[in-house]
Amino acid sequence: MNAYKPVHRVAIVGTGTIGASWATHYLARGFEVTATDPAPAAEKALRSYVDAAWESAATLGAEPGTSPDRLRFTADMRQAVADADFVQENAPERPELKVKLFADIDEATPPDSIIASSSSGITMSVIQAECRRPERTLIGHPFNPPHIIPLVEVVGGTKTAPETIRDAMSFYAAIGKKPIHLKKELPGHVANRLQAALYREVVHLIEQGVLDVADSDDAVSWGPGLRWGVMGPNLLWHLGGGEGGIQHFMDTLMPRLTGMWQDLGTPELTPELREKIVDGVLHEVNGHSVDELAAQRDAMLLSLLAVRAASGPHSDTAGRSA
Repeated sequence: MNAYKPVHRVAIVGTGTIGASWATHYLARGFEVTATDPAPAAEKALRSYVDAAWESAATLGAEPGTSPDRLRFTADMRQAVADADFVQENAPERPELKVKLFADIDEATPPDSIIASSSSGITMSVIQAECRRPERTLIGHPFNPPHIIPLVEVVGGTKTAPETIRDAMSFYAAIGKKPIHLKKELPGHVANRLQAALYREVVHLIEQGVLDVADSDDAVSWGPGLRWGVMGPNLLWHLGGGEGGIQHFMDTLMPRLTGMWQDLGTPELTPELREKIVDGVLHEVNGHSVDELAAQRDAMLLSLLAVRAASGPHSDTAGRSA
């Protein structure tokens, strides 16, 4: 297997919350980062975000000599990507916009660069439709905030070359991310679909009056959510099977689990139900701002990641490579 092209210069196209977080991560990892966004106040907002997030990014492993001051910004997209080895696109989730934008990026970048989209729902087969070199385009979908959460979902389109997938997986792993390769395209990719499945049942239980909003959050975050922060559901069911492991679980406990599938709900999100959830969340936050809650979340995530890192290789499943 050939090594992927070395990446020194990264371009960030679109500097909203996701793009700004990506910029923070790449800067902390020592890359030359040039960002671009057409919004009038984009540069000011970007630099403010990077400054505020820098301590968190540095905690997870900033390279020596890195600094938020090394960030470059230009409103000229073509100039931003002209010498990029890797492009991370984060434009709004509108297919027609991304198709045109990717065609423009494809035309303006060096032909051997990789162009990745952070798109959370649009497939690469759609996005790459008008590119002259679609083989070097793919989805590199992060989880928010990208400078803290390691997961990146990597999936190509129908015209993406296997080598591009391979090189992107290697690159993301090398910069401290946890890339997973989706072998098929799906709207929403995988992790968001898993979230949607869980939240559908949460909404159903609230709708049915089984529990209120705060208790539904506690049921996840103080129960299975704690375990999911350490291992995924398949491994946890392996432990749940005791000495017999996953085979025992499948033979004796899985039938009970599948029996519940028949009772899972598909709630109708009526105006009344939406209002009930909104009111419940506002009561739960008890006057704390979104920024305050985000800071609390990020501090706990950093602590969890530190524990996982200190636990050694077994925390990433023995014998499995990125």
